[in-house]
Amino acid sequence: MQSIVTFIASAETSDGGIMGAFGIDVPTLIFQAIAFLLLVFALGKWVFPVFMSAVDRRETRISESLKAADEARQAADTAGEDVAKLLKEARREASEIVGTAKQEAAAMTQDAEAKARAKAEAIAAASLEELDKEVLAAKKMLRKEALDLVAAATEKVVGKSVSDTVDANLIKQSLEEAKAQ
Repeated sequence: MQSIVTFIASAETSDGGIMGAFGIDVPTLIFQAIAFLLLVFALGKWVFPVFMSAVDRRETRISESLKAADEARQAADTAGEDVAKLLKEARREASEIVGTAKQEAAAMTQDAEAKARAKAEAIAAASLEELDKEVLAAKKMLRKEALDLVAAATEKVVGKSVSDTVDANLIKQSLEEAKAQ
């Protein structure tokens, strides 16, 4: 430390002063200071505003991009929720449709069974009616043949033909006696 103090004291005694002791040329220093100030002024006037506006535009674009990214992320989240809601709604509707289809199928099956039963009953009733008609026709035919046989037998027993009314009365009387026995 003492050597520095000695150096400064000896520099003051020399003709360049303290600046000369450090090797600084004062006119060059002033020239360089003026040149530096002119450079700073020129940069501040024409270059820095261009750089600053470019930086501001870039900062604006970056902030807009960040804002757009946030909005896109929020939109994606909202869309994901909407998709989940739509899927849930679609599943519910599908379940309702399946339930309705099952109910309609059961109703259609019951309706078809009822129609088939009704048709079968109608066919059976028609068959019974037809059978009753055939039985009645057979009875009438049998009765007629029985009457003819009785008339023929009476004719052979009596030996002569009697009128139709007498024949009918005799046959009727004979049938009633047969029923009574």
